[in-house]
Amino acid sequence: MIYGGLPQVAEFQTERQKAEYLKNIFTNVYLKDVVERNSIQSIDGISTLVDVLASAIGALTNPTKISNTFASERQTSYTNKTISRHIDYLEEAFLISKSNRYDIKGRKYIGASLKYYFTDIGLRNARLNFRQQEPTHIMENIVYNELLIRGYNVDTGIIDVYGKDKEGKRIRKQLEVDFVVNQGSQRYYVQVAYDMTSKEKQIQEFHSLRNIPDSFKKIVIVNGVTKPWRNEEGFVIMGMRYFLLNPDSLEF
Repeated sequence: MIYGGLPQVAEFQTERQKAEYLKNIFTNVYLKDVVERNSIQSIDGISTLVDVLASAIGALTNPTKISNTFASERQTSYTNKTISRHIDYLEEAFLISKSNRYDIKGRKYIGASLKYYFTDIGLRNARLNFRQQEPTHIMENIVYNELLIRGYNVDTGIIDVYGKDKEGKRIRKQLEVDFVVNQGSQRYYVQVAYDMTSKEKQIQEFHSLRNIPDSFKKIVIVNGVTKPWRNEEGFVIMGMRYFLLNPDSLEF
């Protein structure tokens, strides 16, 4: 029994050592370099900023929202101007990357909020002590990184749709397309969905794609190894593994 348990103990120690190694690299190499290179005085501030951004991958945010979070939750003054500058430093160090919001129907960029992703998801997970393991957001981050590696320009799509409320009043609703992917004259619309087994989830993911007013290819990347196939609406569904292992997967 003692000998039988040794491999598990060794494996646990190895995983723990890997995690500690990644955390130490992030703090003592990457973050330290950013602080020293840019003569940052508020080390605690930028360190907390990194944690906030790591917790919010795939979520819309901006320096003003982050500044308000510091003021309300941490009782700390960290101006949006300073936060914006520190985010630029993190981008220049290739720790994070941003996705701008693009109005698909209006064909223009919307600068109010952005999405930030980590260029190394392992470092991001280690930074948060592997606590926040949201599968969809992590998948989204990985897909975003892979699209950049393939040379695409990647934005977050926004679509305004109009309807009526229960009282018959006209209302506007914003739908989101995870990624608007461009390369030259070619464009793809990409949704990332960890779980598409329920009817409600399928309606949610397809609704944005249905309201896009052009005929560029619309793709949904799901968890698993599914080979590409087209549904009755012409949307391409493919598994995450197929997407990652086939450099030309978007051209199916």
